[in-house]
Amino acid sequence: MTKPSIILAHGFWGGAAHWGKVIVELARKGYTNVRAVEMPLTSLADDVERTRKMIAQQKGPVLLVGHSYGGAVITQAGDQPNVVGLVYIASFAPDAGESPGGITHQHLPVAAPNLEPDSDGYLWLKSDKFHESFCQDLSPDDALVMAVTQKAPLASTFGDVITTPAWKKKPSWYQISSEDRMIAPENQLKMSARLNPRKVVTLAASHASLASKPAEVAALIDEAATESVRG
Repeated sequence: MTKPSIILAHGFWGGAAHWGKVIVELARKGYTNVRAVEMPLTSLADDVERTRKMIAQQKGPVLLVGHSYGGAVITQAGDQPNVVGLVYIASFAPDAGESPGGITHQHLPVAAPNLEPDSDGYLWLKSDKFHESFCQDLSPDDALVMAVTQKAPLASTFGDVITTPAWKKKPSWYQISSEDRMIAPENQLKMSARLNPRKVVTLAASHASLASKPAEVAALIDEAATESVRG
């Protein structure tokens, strides 16, 4: 059976390198065509456009995987004909007319007070609060690297709404992080339930489950990849 291409979409306060440990796990499982898209985080439209361009470069079926805000991106970008499935990793899965910001305000995360805007309109996660807010189950050294290399989004991106959610037509899988302090677990439960997903996995993990539980995350991606090409 031919394995699909896998495109990984990162979230706010991160970049493509956040997928590093998952990429290694997928390589061990025989996936040779994995791409981690680097998004500008300047608007949902900009990030979706960059993702769609990467989708268009792939030959054959594509499985989209989104972490955090990356889930909103794959929800909007996943309508491409060669996309065969969507995997949400502790992420947003908005419906039409919903935005990441609107969903967040239904259950404010613990980390909300630890966000601060700069004079250019970018919203940062305070470096000295990054470990406790984003990745409390990683080592202090790993958290320090994430904090220093974080990629802040334009704050306005939080309000960008989904128009046509791909999960209404494409099969989906969802991983919930039960110890998440960035996207409330209550929101993850709600979003995952309405997807009518093929499978939901709950991990006792922080928001950074892709870094703290890479084997488990890669196992879900592998299962989704196998099922999605079977139909």
